This record gives sequence, structure tokens and C-alpha cells, in this order.
Amino acid sequence: MDRRRVYVLMVLWVMAHLSFPGYGLRALRRTTGGRKGSTGLTGQDANGVPLRRSKRGWMWNQFFLLEEYTGTDMQYVGKLHSDSDRGDGSVREEKAYYILHAKAVNRFTNEALEGQSEFIIKIHDINDNEPRFTKDVYMASVPEMSDIGTSVIQVTALDADDATYGNSARVVYSILEGQPYFSVDPETGLIKTALPGMDREVKENYQVVIQAKDMAGQMGGLSGTTTVSITLSDVNDNPPRFIKTLYEFRVPESIELGSAVGLIRAMDADIGENAEMDYRIIGSDGPGMFDITTNRSTQEGVILLRKVRAALSLKFGVWFHHVINVLRG
Repeated sequence: MDRRRVYVLMVLWVMAHLSFPGYGLRALRRTTGGRKGSTGLTGQDANGVPLRRSKRGWMWNQFFLLEEYTGTDMQYVGKLHSDSDRGDGSVREEKAYYILHAKAVNRFTNEALEGQSEFIIKIHDINDNEPRFTKDVYMASVPEMSDIGTSVIQVTALDADDATYGNSARVVYSILEGQPYFSVDPETGLIKTALPGMDREVKENYQVVIQAKDMAGQMGGLSGTTTVSITLSDVNDNPPRFIKTLYEFRVPESIELGSAVGLIRAMDADIGENAEMDYRIIGSDGPGMFDITTNRSTQEGVILLRKVRAALSLKFGVWFHHVINVLRG
């Protein structure tokens, strides 16, 4: 082999080596961004002390792809990391993507072989976050005797996983405790009544436990729970009832007009305003002789003497009977 042929082969080898696609990737491991032979950036601080900062070097092995691939599915190219990685992994919830700027340079002259390229590296999400409710305990109320399907309260659970990828953040709600009184919409988390005729006077408070599970509720999904405290609010569904069916009072001869003759009382199973009493006389054998008022603090009816009949004043201890109606305010 003569010298001319050897020279031509050497030139071809150098040209092929410089133009090889993987060459630029390997060269980036030694790229520092400075002058040839430079390993970092230098400068001085306010006191004139030299500063030195080593730039990150990107490291990878050769990457391979199938030629003439025209499919729509993404292909795995390779794993990229730098010499500054701590090895503790990337958390998508902290940073969803990274932007990498890179270029190929001549390893001998440090001159760029092509323009700078930008790579967007997205972190592939895995299901590593369980759903979390916005409140640990929810408080709600619903009127007693409500119809089936009456809305009570909506609970919400959030999942930090990527909602645009797979079902990692798709939450499904279910009820663990509180049946058969209540139900929950699996998609919206809206809690509704599921049993008719729930009476506050029988049971007033309910504890409902709701579960939120990701992966669309499938096996292997992560879950979280919350407690909903539901109180049945009172409605005016109970009539007042007198403690006695007949009240008898004796009126002394010396009693003054406007004095109290006696007290009557009716009870109501409701509470609050629904249990406030208002007494009225609706019938009497002595019209206009008596009046009745309501003691608001005790909810008792106070019978008062308005006028005295002659016959009544001559007969000490006369019995009298009035028909008294009690109404709720």
C-alpha cells in the first residue's frame, strides 16, 4: 500500500468519525461551554477572591432508533443524566418537565458542528399519591323526613398525580359507613339521602365515612377517607299534647281580678321555634270570665280571672271547666 493510498484512507476515516451521529452525543460529556481545555467559569467576588463554578456535564451511552419508523407510538431512546445528579430520582409533582439545551462540538477544536438544540424531558407519572380530601371532617345538616335523593353535602378529594395521563388521578367515591341512610355519587362526591322518613325525634346524628380511590376505583388504586357528620334538622311534624286530659282548679272567694287561677302545660317533641306554644280559650261556660296567656320561659299557659259572676262569688270553691286550645307559634 503506497503513501497516497494510506493518506486517502486516513482522511476518509477522520471524516467518517466526525460525521458519525453518535459522536456528537459522546462529545457532550466533555462539553463545558468554555474555551478548549476549560473546565468551568471563573471570576472574582467583591473582595477580589477568584471564583470557580464547574458546569454540569451530561452523560449518556449511545442511543439507537429503528430507521424508517413511521408509527405514532413513542419509542424509548435512552436514559440521560448529568454528573451533578444526586441519585434521589425526579418527582413529577415537584417538577413536571425539564428543558435541556445541547449542541455537538468538535472534540479537538471545540467548535460547534451544528446549532444548539432544545430537548423537553417530561417526567412520566406513576401512581404514587393517594387522594386527599379538602377537609378531615365535614359538617352538614338535612331536614328530617326528607325525600329520597335530597342533596346533603358534596365532598371533594384531590389527587396530585397527572390527570392527563392514565387513571392515576381519576377518583371514584364510595360510602364505607352510613348506609342505608345515605348514598354518594361515585363521580361527583355528592351525598344524598337514601332512606325515607328519617325522624329526628328517633335519631338525630349520623356519622358517614366516605372513601376516595384513584385508578377509577380499580384494584391496586390508592385511597383516602373522610368523615361527614350529618345532623337531621327539625321540622314542625309533631303536634303539642297536654300532660293531662282534664285540669280542675278551685277559685277562692277573695281572689282579685287579673290573678292567676292555674297553670296548664302541653309538651311538643319538636325543638326551637317549632316547640313554642300559644294557648287560647276556644270554649267556656262563662264567656269572658277567664283569659289565658303564655309564659315564654316555661311554655306554660297561665289562666287569669277577668271578671266575677255573682253566683260564683257566693259559692266558694266552685268548679269550672273550660275548653282550652293550644297552638304552636
